[in-house]
Amino acid sequence: MPEALSRVAVPDRLVPIRITSTQEVGNVMKCLGAVIFLSAMLPAGGVLAQKTYPERPVRVIVPFAPGGGTDIVGRIVAKQMTEVLGQSVMVDNRPGAGGSIGEEMIARATPDGYTIGMVSGYGTNAAVYKLNYDPVNDIQAIISIGDSGMIVSLHPEVPIKSLQEFIAYAKANPGKLNYSSSGTGAITHLATELLNLSAAIKTTHIPFKGTGPALTALLSKEVHFLLGSMPATLPHIQGGRLRGVAVTTPKRLNALKDLPAIAEVVPGYRAVITYGLIGPKGLPDEAVRRWNTEVNKILKTGEMKERLAKDGIEPVGGAPEVFHDVIRRDVEQWKRVVREAKLNFSS
Repeated sequence: MPEALSRVAVPDRLVPIRITSTQEVGNVMKCLGAVIFLSAMLPAGGVLAQKTYPERPVRVIVPFAPGGGTDIVGRIVAKQMTEVLGQSVMVDNRPGAGGSIGEEMIARATPDGYTIGMVSGYGTNAAVYKLNYDPVNDIQAIISIGDSGMIVSLHPEVPIKSLQEFIAYAKANPGKLNYSSSGTGAITHLATELLNLSAAIKTTHIPFKGTGPALTALLSKEVHFLLGSMPATLPHIQGGRLRGVAVTTPKRLNALKDLPAIAEVVPGYRAVITYGLIGPKGLPDEAVRRWNTEVNKILKTGEMKERLAKDGIEPVGGAPEVFHDVIRRDVEQWKRVVREAKLNFSS
């Protein structure tokens, strides 16, 4: 009860009130109006009724096919957030054009907080396609989930045991080694072209719609190698179904200490995949804040750290602004790679 009302004396018994003038009638009516207004503002329980986000299921668009690294991380986060939010968080795979189809769906979604997206290697499409939206300014960064790299992975029947052998073979046989990617212009494509450029070799690109299909092609010997994401590729390397010869991160990874970084053989090489959540520009602050706060908490749990470590991902977290700066940096990096490698995506 408001303090002003609590100070009003309440008589032991009600007594009739004699109204003798029009002014007194007006005063009584004003008092009754005030009581009715305060009653409306104080529903049962004495707390203002408020709607809380989310009130219905949330869709997380993944711009790649099921089975790839982005899909794996997206489903891990969706499962955790379903428990936290008390509403279903559903993964919606929308592969194609190196992820640009799904990414545009995210940018064009209604900014109500009920459609967001899990992305990785997000800056590559800005370097490849003439997009119908600004990939930096038309999206809302929510949070960076983690950083990872790719593994230079070969089918075991390919007679190459190390990165040095790989480069030597590629130089002696220009264009003979072919590789799969998760799509034209995807980070698995541009990272391989960066390797071609940096090591002065030539390999042949065969694009697929997602890391899952690209990985299947490698496992079935349709291609010779793949720069595959950690979550999708690592289990096959550990199981002996693929052979890893190097990682694309600047330094060796704890999960694969025996594999050298490409930079050890090709100085200056670096290709890092940042997994993160974004949404359309104009997302409600409440939605951005809720997702950022809860995912930051999840990333600090031992369970999540262990789960991501198994996939070769280092948790990052932080504020939305931090992830937005990463997106801007990556867009500039991959534009530079496309320009210097003289890649043409007009056809």
